[in-house]
Amino acid sequence: MKIAQVLNNNVVTVINPAEQEMVVMGRGIGFKKHPGDLVDETKVEKVFKLENREVSQKLMTLLSDIPIEYVDCSDEIIRYAQTILGSKLHDSIYISLTDHIHFAIERYRQGIEIRNAILWEIKKLYRKEYVIGMKALQMIEDKLGVELTEDEGGFIALHFVNSQLNGEMSETISMTNIVKDVLRIVTRHYVFEMDEESLSYFRFLTHLKFFAQRVLHDTVSDSGENPLHDMVKVQYPNAYACAQKIQSYTSKIHQRTLSKDELLYLTIHIERITKAEQAERSEG
Repeated sequence: MKIAQVLNNNVVTVINPAEQEMVVMGRGIGFKKHPGDLVDETKVEKVFKLENREVSQKLMTLLSDIPIEYVDCSDEIIRYAQTILGSKLHDSIYISLTDHIHFAIERYRQGIEIRNAILWEIKKLYRKEYVIGMKALQMIEDKLGVELTEDEGGFIALHFVNSQLNGEMSETISMTNIVKDVLRIVTRHYVFEMDEESLSYFRFLTHLKFFAQRVLHDTVSDSGENPLHDMVKVQYPNAYACAQKIQSYTSKIHQRTLSKDELLYLTIHIERITKAEQAERSEG
């Protein structure tokens, strides 16, 4: 492989046989090297081949300024996360996570501590991602010698939530707040706490996450007149009344009016989880 660009002593870019630009890392791999020189393959430690060219350019800019140890730690955390989540992460995670870890450690060294205002929600709503965030704290301590707080672990968890949704961090936080608010509306309407370990709760949570996305993007589902809507409204009046409270909330707080389809789906999911909760309490 021939070097296309030297970013610093430890990072270069190359063009592979398929005419794709790749970022190659390794200690001393760019030292006294110039475009056109061959890469010393014995020094190669990491190779990044990103599909998105814009993301690739941002990564190159980031890597030119950040020590290789941070990138190596971030890459290890991402590989661990992929085994836990079992889903493809957007390429931008390499930028956002590496940059966050670097900035978090700088804040730590300056004695600046930022509280995570939605840490409780992250623990409850994004359990896998929270586990990844806590594991990341241990990896950062082991590799970089810095003991960050649980709040930072929560922020790291959000990066993985965000990467799966391929959205902006502010959107992820807004979505989390919508899910939290809807759960509160349901539990207050029925005056009970949900079993957060149950399959029905997991299914309901999954529905709410996609529902929150649709609310934020104003893409609420609507297929026009749906005969099932009126039938469900009559069959499950309590669940429908709860769904209407959620509609009042989305209209007032997010200026989103729910379609009949959305009310239908919400009613069905609310009915399902409340019936499951009632069944579990009666068995207990």
